[in-house]
Amino acid sequence: MSDDEQVLLTGRDDAVLTLTLNRPRRKNALNAELWTALGEALTAAANDPDVRVVVLTGAGDAFCAGADLSGGVTTGHPLARMRGVNEVALLLHELPVPTIAKVTGVAVGAGWNLALGCDLVVATPESRFSQIFAKRALSLDFGGSWLLPKLVGLQQAKRLALLAEMIDAEEALRLGLVTWVKEAGEIDGFVTDLGKRLAAGPPVALAQTKALLNENADRTLRDALASEARTQTINFGGRDAAAAFTAFNEKREPEFTGEWGHG
Repeated sequence: MSDDEQVLLTGRDDAVLTLTLNRPRRKNALNAELWTALGEALTAAANDPDVRVVVLTGAGDAFCAGADLSGGVTTGHPLARMRGVNEVALLLHELPVPTIAKVTGVAVGAGWNLALGCDLVVATPESRFSQIFAKRALSLDFGGSWLLPKLVGLQQAKRLALLAEMIDAEEALRLGLVTWVKEAGEIDGFVTDLGKRLAAGPPVALAQTKALLNENADRTLRDALASEARTQTINFGGRDAAAAFTAFNEKREPEFTGEWGHG
């Protein structure tokens, strides 16, 4: 099967897995085949101990134009279709490794929420974003109703969702919806370096840190402190903490394996 026929391309650079939405003629709009492929790829990544970072990006001149509505009426109950969409959103959110969205071109609707579901978002000055749902007589999906208020506050979330206006990368950065904006000629190198830096980190500790930040946003301080104590105890029992202390004393960079025990 050629690259033109594969709706999702996968590439590996050591511990960094890159998933490329590959429907450039449709601005990488998400059809049933791509939803399925993305879910399968994220499931495989979650179960592969050699994957330490996942990068999501789009082929051509767009990140993702959202769900593909060009097919007209589809069979099956809409709730059943939405369950499949929701499963992918949860897989991305709960993936136990850092995720990076590399956004060039447009990211709208579910496509923007796909990017926001990643831990870090890197865009170019040419990137454009919209919660386009209202213009299609739809409400938010792919976690947008949960993500937006957490990232920008309730009032700005309502503005973005109700007006469905397009914003540029500079405004997305100001609102905290983008982590970095890099020139088009720099973004590939920046994301490659970022992926390597994250992949060199302690995998168990990073996985637990990500889970703590995701989960504790909705918990009391008492609950959050209990979670921190539980996960830190796990960290102390692994080899990476001991390796970090030894490397610090020896004034060198540690090498993290994610292995258990001190043997």
